[in-house]
Amino acid sequence: MDQYVWGNKETQFFYQLDPLKILDSIDKLGLSTTGRSMTLNSMENRVYEVEISEPLIDSGSPSDNFLIAKYYRPGRWTREQILDEHRFLLDLKNHEIPAIAPHEFNGETLFTEKETGIFYCLFPKQGGRNPDEFDDDQLEQLGRLLGRFHSVGKGRKAEHRIHINPNTYGKQNVAFLNKENFLPPEVKDLYLKTCDEIFEMITPLFEKINTHRIHGDCHSGNVLWHPDRGYYFIDLDDMLTGPAIQDVWLLLPGTDEKSIADRALLLDAYETMNDFDWSELKLIEPLRTLRYIHFSAWIAKRWEDPSFKLAFPHFESQDYWNVSTRDLLDQKEVIKKLLEPIVPDYY
Repeated sequence: MDQYVWGNKETQFFYQLDPLKILDSIDKLGLSTTGRSMTLNSMENRVYEVEISEPLIDSGSPSDNFLIAKYYRPGRWTREQILDEHRFLLDLKNHEIPAIAPHEFNGETLFTEKETGIFYCLFPKQGGRNPDEFDDDQLEQLGRLLGRFHSVGKGRKAEHRIHINPNTYGKQNVAFLNKENFLPPEVKDLYLKTCDEIFEMITPLFEKINTHRIHGDCHSGNVLWHPDRGYYFIDLDDMLTGPAIQDVWLLLPGTDEKSIADRALLLDAYETMNDFDWSELKLIEPLRTLRYIHFSAWIAKRWEDPSFKLAFPHFESQDYWNVSTRDLLDQKEVIKKLLEPIVPDYY
């Protein structure tokens, strides 16, 4: 399974996926498209808003006549891994957790565009906006919602999804960056040495922790607010098996006193719906460090895609890797402090 963590290097970049193929693939599911479609913002996959003549849902909203069509990047996820995502979304829907599940056609949610072989699915269109910040009431709402979300996550295993740990998110990605010569000679030795030291420190922290299905990429950009539906989570493309704290710290990533207080408030509300192991707080900085490495590996794995060169023009610069190395050195010191016998007030 590990070879699919970031997808294969050789991908088709969707060049063969034109508007006619998109509309035709949707019509083949028994729908009737009007010809109106709009490309939505997504770097990893290709996502389109498509109008259909007869709505699948009749809620009286103008959105009923639109679908969100998602075409998965070739070579990234296997069919089984995508279906793990869909099962989680359907489980959430069946437990009345606010999340957007894919439409089913004859009991199926995932389909293949015949000429390109690209996997795709359809979602209902739902409105909402990303919150700018959270007040105390909103933090408590999110805490309860996330507790329910994780309760459903515990109900079934994602057999084909990656487990987040220092090996999958750390060592494998560093090995790729090194093998593909993304690390400049000026920082290569220090970058590799720092990563090795960090992995040695944090690996014991991931032993015997409770893991289950989680969102995996639960930052505030993947949370929407709607006045009628409240908060709900979107984009489970990066769902993982991992500890609950991964979703918590991504929602509230700050390290200042207010962020720590906000996190405690959210977790108090979380515990009204689900158990939380407070010892997982020690994983925040290790998980933050793994995300730094993940981000660089993600760009590197997509570097032959022209859209990534446009979005991250500084990626091959000496400055990018100087900053990345400095960030890892800083994280190493934070983690060393974390492992001191007396836990500092920071936690």
